[in-house]
Amino acid sequence: ENAYGYLKSEKGVHRLIRISPFDSSGRRHTSFASCDVLPELDDDVAIEIVDEDLKIDTFRSGGAGGQHVNTTDSAVRITHLPTGIVVQCQNERSQHKNKDRAIKMLRAKLFELMQQEQVDKVQGLRGEMKEIGWGSQIRSYVMNPYSLVKDHRTNEETGNVQAVLDGKIDEFINAYLKGLKTGSHSI
Repeated sequence: ENAYGYLKSEKGVHRLIRISPFDSSGRRHTSFASCDVLPELDDDVAIEIVDEDLKIDTFRSGGAGGQHVNTTDSAVRITHLPTGIVVQCQNERSQHKNKDRAIKMLRAKLFELMQQEQVDKVQGLRGEMKEIGWGSQIRSYVMNPYSLVKDHRTNEETGNVQAVLDGKIDEFINAYLKGLKTGSHSI
């Protein structure tokens, strides 16, 4: 319950600094990952999707292989023409299951768009998406030469990098939510 409200603080660019296991010289490498958080919607949320507004493409799904690979067009890509939102699913072997999952993903994205439009009307401005690169990260995970995870929005930090990578992020989420409540940082 309330997972979306709790985890939306993780939306943004995350930076990892480590000794790459793929570098025989043992040099430090920096990687960036952009994280997006969407709510999972119940089927009773009223998001109207008109069939005429959809362009549905099917294609052969990629993957590890097996007897079904490149034999059926089971992957589905759906484009919502009015908004330009594109979702795709190729997780299942069944085209129908992939289509159902893609429709759910589209409903979630349309719901998020609807929420954002309401926020934009109230605030009168649109949020900017940060570039995936230097200076735009919300959190850094440093594994070498020292261990530190630091949230750059709240200055919350811990030296237990492995615990954070294993999912113990409550202290960062709580610090972010407290900061929102007090107005000490922006969304």
